[in-house]
Amino acid sequence: MKNTENDNLKQFHCSILIKDIKEKVEKLKEYGMSEAEIIAQLFSSRPLPHLTISKTYRIYLGEERKEVHLEPLVKAVYLLFLNHPEGIMFKDLPDYRKELTTIYARLRPMGLTDRALQSIEDVTNPMLNSINEKCARIRKTLVSMLDGRTAEQYYIRGKRGSAKKIALPRELVAWE
Repeated sequence: MKNTENDNLKQFHCSILIKDIKEKVEKLKEYGMSEAEIIAQLFSSRPLPHLTISKTYRIYLGEERKEVHLEPLVKAVYLLFLNHPEGIMFKDLPDYRKELTTIYARLRPMGLTDRALQSIEDVTNPMLNSINEKCARIRKTLVSMLDGRTAEQYYIRGKRGSAKKIALPRELVAWE
């Protein structure tokens, strides 16, 4: 009889904990995290490595500071999305053209050529595939450096028709 009471008490406490967890998961979803991101965070065996952006805009992963090598325009796109944790709808990219140009200019100390300016026009034109190509390059680079599940936190992603963003919690991003 005692085991049954003890089991019932455990079951009761478990149901309270489950209810509490469900409420917290719903709150995380309200903050924009997907179920996949929540699961990755909950069941990740290792903490996510920090992302450091140096004063010269070099991007490093983790304590060992492994550099993430990206071409200047690809890096500018990545930094743009890091600046917008809420995400950016691809259809709204023309609204971010000036900000992207400013970031890209910092990465190209020799100045922006007509060709570079055209590349910015292309990447912010939602009718072209340029933004998808840049996101694919970022994803490929990060997947080569991190395991697939961890890498998902670092690259730009989102459902079709919704804001694309970098899921990495911004407290793990350090700007020097």
